[in-house]
Amino acid sequence: MTALPVLPTSLVGSYAQPEWLIDRAKLAGRFPPRVRAKELWRIEPELLAEAQDDATVLAIRAQEEAGLDILTDGEIRRESYSNHFATALDGVDIDNPGTALDRSGHPNPVPRIVGPISRPAPVQVRDLEFLRAHTDRTIKITVPGPFTMSQQAQNDHYPDAEAAAHGYAAAVNAEIRDLFAAGADIVQIDEPYLQARPDAARAYGLSALNAALEGVTGRTAVHLCFGYAAIIHERPEGYSFLPELAGCPVEQISIETAQSGLDLGVLSDLSDKTIILGVVDLSDPAVETPEVVAARVRRAFDRLPPEQVVIAPDCGMKYLPRESAFGKMRAMAAAAEVLRREL
Repeated sequence: MTALPVLPTSLVGSYAQPEWLIDRAKLAGRFPPRVRAKELWRIEPELLAEAQDDATVLAIRAQEEAGLDILTDGEIRRESYSNHFATALDGVDIDNPGTALDRSGHPNPVPRIVGPISRPAPVQVRDLEFLRAHTDRTIKITVPGPFTMSQQAQNDHYPDAEAAAHGYAAAVNAEIRDLFAAGADIVQIDEPYLQARPDAARAYGLSALNAALEGVTGRTAVHLCFGYAAIIHERPEGYSFLPELAGCPVEQISIETAQSGLDLGVLSDLSDKTIILGVVDLSDPAVETPEVVAARVRRAFDRLPPEQVVIAPDCGMKYLPRESAFGKMRAMAAAAEVLRREL
């Protein structure tokens, strides 16, 4: 791992998957799947793992070429940010799925919890080891959060949703420990439903997140967002759940500010956290200039010192055209250089 500069740059998680690997037209026309969506892949099953590895190398090299400091695997092997992990657990039936409402209120097929949630084996350790083998830069890997997975499932086993969330938390905790043991520098927990369902998040979502982090000693982050810009077009003026994370043991919190023009006063409640600051708008494929990105970063300096800021896109780049995704990464890296010269 190389030493990080001030204002390091990073993806939130996903990068744009190649058209030859996944049917991007099918991907664009639906919400991220909660159960398996094998029909999205263009490659025959017997060749898919090799093709995913090749595409992951391309994603790693693209991040390096663009000048990013913290690299992910681009989540290239995933049909969505959550189903890769959620469908690998025991205690869920994905062949006979249930139904749950997504954050826009539409019903979706989801894993049906039919027994105690457990993780029979590490899910993403091999992905992490592949990433580590292909770069010497700081690396981050993402896992879906326990609260979010509990909201994306039909509970036919646990006495209530809180118990289900804590069942997922134990599986996430075991996965995080294994990822750090395998060489992760940062593990990010994706918890967009903390923002989408704040009342339930306060009732038991935060406790489930804390349970997932219990005993973890590596550098952790949590990502909250308003949903993929390609699907959820409206952005509220502020987060419905964010200051509550002040007491959470994560070191880093990922938020969106570019598309929403978020009032950054909320950062005053998180003064002891490093903020992964979303400053690239994913609702528009046009590539921002480095100065536009730098101006969005400067807005945070009234609330946080540069040493507590990571420059990132608003959310995952999964739905962007590849050329747009690469250009936006380069704009982030160039903006970081501009800002470092100013310090």
